[in-house]
Amino acid sequence: METLTRTKVKALLKEEPGKEVLAKGWVRTKRGNKNVAFIALNDGSTINNIQIVVDVANFGDEILKKITTGACIGVSGMLVASMGSGQAVEIQAKEITVYGEADPNTYPLQKKGHSLEYLRSIAHLRPRTNTFGAVLRIRHAMAFAIHKYFNEKGFVYLHTPLITASDCEGAGEMFQVTTLDLQNPPRTQDGAIDYSQDFFGKQTSLTVSGQLEGELGAMALGEIYTFGPTFRAENSNTPRHLAEFWMIEPEMAFYDVKDNMDLAEDFIKSLVKYALENCMDDLKFLNDMFDKELIERLESVVGTEFVRLPYTEGIKILEASGEKFEFPVSWGVDLQSEHERYLVEKHFGKPVIMTDYPKDIKAFYMKQNEDGKTVRGMDVLFPKIGEIIGGSERESSLEKLEARINELGMGRETLEWYLDTRRFGSAPHSGFGLGFERLLLFVTGMSNIRDVIPFPRTPKNAEY
Repeated sequence: METLTRTKVKALLKEEPGKEVLAKGWVRTKRGNKNVAFIALNDGSTINNIQIVVDVANFGDEILKKITTGACIGVSGMLVASMGSGQAVEIQAKEITVYGEADPNTYPLQKKGHSLEYLRSIAHLRPRTNTFGAVLRIRHAMAFAIHKYFNEKGFVYLHTPLITASDCEGAGEMFQVTTLDLQNPPRTQDGAIDYSQDFFGKQTSLTVSGQLEGELGAMALGEIYTFGPTFRAENSNTPRHLAEFWMIEPEMAFYDVKDNMDLAEDFIKSLVKYALENCMDDLKFLNDMFDKELIERLESVVGTEFVRLPYTEGIKILEASGEKFEFPVSWGVDLQSEHERYLVEKHFGKPVIMTDYPKDIKAFYMKQNEDGKTVRGMDVLFPKIGEIIGGSERESSLEKLEARINELGMGRETLEWYLDTRRFGSAPHSGFGLGFERLLLFVTGMSNIRDVIPFPRTPKNAEY
């Protein structure tokens, strides 16, 4: 068997019949009678299985007993035209090697359908299901498409720190990083914990965003993007929140808020287009199994112009809608996903880019408009998700930025390095953040964010 080179199932299914091949993978199902057995084999390269036809007379009972759902095998044999429907070719087995058995009494993934909830409890095995194979291949394709997009536009991929002493969002929901003895931490004379004795000599946390450091990169390299894990210690047990997730954050010198919106729209359309062109087998599976409108929705996003909507106008539409919202709407409130989805799904029927938010509900670094009340924020709102991108033109004036930091009572000492970007050669600049898992919710049609990341981290859950 080993004289042959293994061919992946994805490639085998496109091959012409009539040659000897070697496939290796995991058994999805085995059925048949006393004369012939049919094995569905999958190796993770595609949603589709290849069928192995086994003439029982040529193989001992001993080996066939070991071939159960979940077992890992290698099969060499002749690739022939398939008699059955659904695939063009199948393998007539000549030789089978069992690499690893899976006891049918204890292997948790049997032929019957399993709920997504159950699969979350065995997240270490769920990549072997069709659903999670599809989701994880799409996740890979989207990560690749993101790097491809920015590379072709001349952006520099900047690695920003995961351990930081600053809170970019000002939300304070950060995971602390420390090597101090938690049973008996060193204390200062006034009884506070003495962080000068900690590993970094100061209090540090896991990052909530790479944006502030990204801005430093943009002020030197012109256009940068970050793509890495971010952490929020927010006690949110919702289908849209994770404690550890991935973010894509481009920052661009010399971009105003309109340039920023144009980039965000083009970026997200190009990602969806890439998925439609390169992941159709997986998308079709998810479309048929979970969300009958998935492909149609993806195609509609690529072919439509996003609405640009000032916040104030959005509030007027919501107030006049006659809808009974769980959270009441008035000027100055932060929109909830029910409001965002109403605008996108019911009112406009297409994605919306909302702009000019009240400054009191947005972060300190956003550029203030002339009216003194609103900032040049821009959020991209999507069907089924709500906000998928959040961004803004950044405040480039040192005086205005300092005034805003003081107004909010933020600690200046951890931000002096950031203020230097406005002291020395400040430039107009903009950027945004795209939550990778929120993008994946949209592209896969899954409804829970825990189902688009291999190992979800949520309150009271850090398994595997």
